[in-house]
Amino acid sequence: MTITSQRAAHRAHGDVPPVPPSLVVRIAMRPLTKKVNPVILRFAGRQRFPMAAQLTHVGRRSSRTYVTPVSARRTGDVVLIALTFGNRSDWVRNVWAAGGCALRMDGVQYQASAPSFVSRADAAAEVRSAFSSLERLGLRLLGIKQFLRLDVVQSPAC
Repeated sequence: MTITSQRAAHRAHGDVPPVPPSLVVRIAMRPLTKKVNPVILRFAGRQRFPMAAQLTHVGRRSSRTYVTPVSARRTGDVVLIALTFGNRSDWVRNVWAAGGCALRMDGVQYQASAPSFVSRADAAAEVRSAFSSLERLGLRLLGIKQFLRLDVVQSPAC
């Protein structure tokens, strides 16, 4: 990536430097993602399946609607999503460009807005509140460095 394209990428993400996935994620998780994600997506967002939420976003170039399983937890009116694959994955860039997304967590539908990137250190109190101690250990072992923070409101019942 040239310096000019790096600068353009920074501007597109509000001067947020790229945060790549950890070595553990690149070696162990990335190869499994294409096989595991479709299975997880079947259960993501359902009641009594807190492991994953369904994140619905619109492609910034294709305008297609996509559904992605994510590790999201709510604390108050905020949702934190662990950026397992860093802050440059397609779904993150789509949510950032759109200024929000829809989330389904524990059977409840939410509208999410005002995305921002927060470091693990800056989000420490919210992470403690949202994730269990076992989940926090898992986040540390995976080398999660950053979270996507979103303001959420429950969607009206359809």
